[in-house]
Amino acid sequence: MLFCLETICIRNRQLQNLSAHNDRFNRTRLACWQLHKPARLEDVIQLPDWLLPTETYKCRVTYGPAIETIEFEPYHIRPVQRLALVDADGLHYGHKYADRQAINNLFARRDSADDILMVRDGLLTDTSYANVALFDGKRWHTPAKPLLEGTQRARLLADGILHPADIRPADLPQFESIKLMNAMLDWEQTTPIPTQAVR
Repeated sequence: MLFCLETICIRNRQLQNLSAHNDRFNRTRLACWQLHKPARLEDVIQLPDWLLPTETYKCRVTYGPAIETIEFEPYHIRPVQRLALVDADGLHYGHKYADRQAINNLFARRDSADDILMVRDGLLTDTSYANVALFDGKRWHTPAKPLLEGTQRARLLADGILHPADIRPADLPQFESIKLMNAMLDWEQTTPIPTQAVR
């Protein structure tokens, strides 16, 4: 059975960026199971009483044609200082699948780096768990063809903060730094990584 995920950030006991999550949730339901009637995640997610307003939590929704599980856990940022370029030709992850074995296999090839930066068809895509953006000194650019179109990436594109571009490994010296982004990483508080730390 095919299962997919939505991972939603909870801050101040509030589900974040729900519009983008609902959009992706319903696109996936239509593409994978031909479910045409839109659904709203906020109608099925009930926040447990033990969530503290001062903490950040991850809400993980696993679903197929119907919701399978809804889980909550405290979230702590995993520090990333070095990225290893890894060939991901043939990898397809157009929906947020629960089965991440193919990505985990690539992650195992990171050597001494903290994470991988995947390259597909000669273009930069994503790390093992995040979209990326690269700063050229004036603007932030994000790969135009990511493995997965993340909800944070969608918001930042809509806000005009990010600009899509085809970026090759050979283009890295043109950029000063790289930022990771996903539903759990606050763009304004995420520390950029120098592009020299990508190997």
